Amino acid sequence: MAYAGVAAAAGLGGAGLAWWRFQPHAVLSGAEAALWTQQFEAPSGGEPLAMERFRGKPLLVNFWATWCPPCVDELPLLNAFYREHAAKGWQVVGLAIDQPSSVRQFLGRLPLDFPVGLAGLSGTELGRSLGNLTGGLPFSVLMGADGSIVHRKMGQVTAEDLTQWASLG
Repeated sequence: MAYAGVAAAAGLGGAGLAWWRFQPHAVLSGAEAALWTQQFEAPSGGEPLAMERFRGKPLLVNFWATWCPPCVDELPLLNAFYREHAAKGWQVVGLAIDQPSSVRQFLGRLPLDFPVGLAGLSGTELGRSLGNLTGGLPFSVLMGADGSIVHRKMGQVTAEDLTQWASLG
């Protein structure tokens, strides 16, 4: 009987730890403001991707990597969301936490309509400041037109998430 209690406690502890790992945590003071000052190299070179240019309209920021299967799986869904909602003012930005060469090669095979920034390790730190303490991917942050965080999600987005979020913009 004691073993069952210990097993139940261990199971609850493990479930609690898993829940904690996959929940966004508190946003660090100044992180929202810092997001808007960021600039990232564009995969195609050229002009840097300045986050400030996306301010004033709803924005979905997605942290992803080419080596992350759930990230790769959700990109077509995010691209469809962008195409469907861009005329309604929605913006999507992908921040690749990856090697520039890997991102360029990936985008050559699966072009995206929304802008992508090469965030690298600085993107991991930005994600942490926005509440992704574990640095897990994918991680999405929904920003309101006023520049504040409306919602955050650890893990792969679903069509239901995007439908819900579209109503917030």
